[in-house]
Amino acid sequence: MSLPLQSALARGPVFARIAEFHPELTSFRRDLHAHPELGFEEVYTSARVVEALKLCGVDAIHTGLGKTGVVALVHGRSHSAQKPGRMVGLRADMDALPLQEQADCDWRSTKAGLMHACGHDGHTAMLMGAARYLVETRHFDGTAVLIFQPGEEGFAGARAMMEDGLFERFPCEKVFAQHNSPETPLGVVGVTPGPMQAAVDRIEILVRGKGGHGARPHQTVDPVLVAGHLITAVQSIVARNVSAFDQAVVSLCSMQGGHPGAMSVIPGEVTLVGTVRSYSEVVQTQIEERLRQLCTGVAQGFGASAELHYERVYPATVNTVAEAHFVADVATLLVGEDKVWRDMLPSMGGEDFSFMLQRLPGAYIRIGQGLPHGPGPHPLHHSRYDFNDQILPLGAALHASLVEQALPLGP
Repeated sequence: MSLPLQSALARGPVFARIAEFHPELTSFRRDLHAHPELGFEEVYTSARVVEALKLCGVDAIHTGLGKTGVVALVHGRSHSAQKPGRMVGLRADMDALPLQEQADCDWRSTKAGLMHACGHDGHTAMLMGAARYLVETRHFDGTAVLIFQPGEEGFAGARAMMEDGLFERFPCEKVFAQHNSPETPLGVVGVTPGPMQAAVDRIEILVRGKGGHGARPHQTVDPVLVAGHLITAVQSIVARNVSAFDQAVVSLCSMQGGHPGAMSVIPGEVTLVGTVRSYSEVVQTQIEERLRQLCTGVAQGFGASAELHYERVYPATVNTVAEAHFVADVATLLVGEDKVWRDMLPSMGGEDFSFMLQRLPGAYIRIGQGLPHGPGPHPLHHSRYDFNDQILPLGAALHASLVEQALPLGP
């Protein structure tokens, strides 16, 4: 990374110091990228994290929270294990995705069918950079709780760590997390008070009819026909049942039924699978109720039945107002007001950091990794996605600055 680009990304002593070990952070990140692991299987990743934390000289390392999670403690000046003072949590996710990597980089995945397609390798490296800086300087009054979390991608690793006593053992007063954003310009920090990510719900609709010969459909109750009408009817929920002032998405993404190659066999069952995204529990409940009504009514109209299984996977990720403003103010010190989006548009993507924000005040932050020119890198969850290593010092500096500003030293 060139010095002019460093200056363009951020400024100040925190960033300047972390930028000095940027090559080491990059090497660490790329090693994690080459060895991806799924949720609760992050054995290699956790071991590398522990090894790196020991080299950083953190004050304590705790393993096994949420099975493969790691928590490190860094005490500020005049604090210790016996006198930890106020605590602030910083969280990074560690897991990868079940996806075959198509990128041509030297650090591409060494595991067939697995890759870091969401940048969690970069998030882990950013938090490691903050750990090293905080140990070196200890320019804060209290304790930084560094949370390396497993299983964000659908496994609710945040909840698992909390169920293992995360915040009872380390009683943070607030908690923060960052996520890279390929669609956001390089070096921009985005946050918003209130909803930042949507609630994630999974829906499965089992349509039961009566199978038979495709040449004699009058002797059947065709679940494929019923499913087709349901697919159309479901699209009316947001358009005609949810207020235009609210936001929601209902998507049916999979239809399974019948026998491949059997052109004249009407199946007895068809399964539809999809997702619901919303920011409000009121809207979430409204959609679930309307889905049940439609499934029952449409199916009965054709002499069939439809059973809805509705699973609330992750709640909405909702930033507390004071902490969102705090993040924006701290980011301004690093990148300038022109590169801070204080009212970033929320995403319909989901995030299990939501469980932590249900317990504690805090904020979920997006950090832009788009290229200076052009549309930017490949999007998240793409087979050619890769984390932009240019933002490693910025993300680490933001983590560290949040601790320093939240736990300032006295005069």
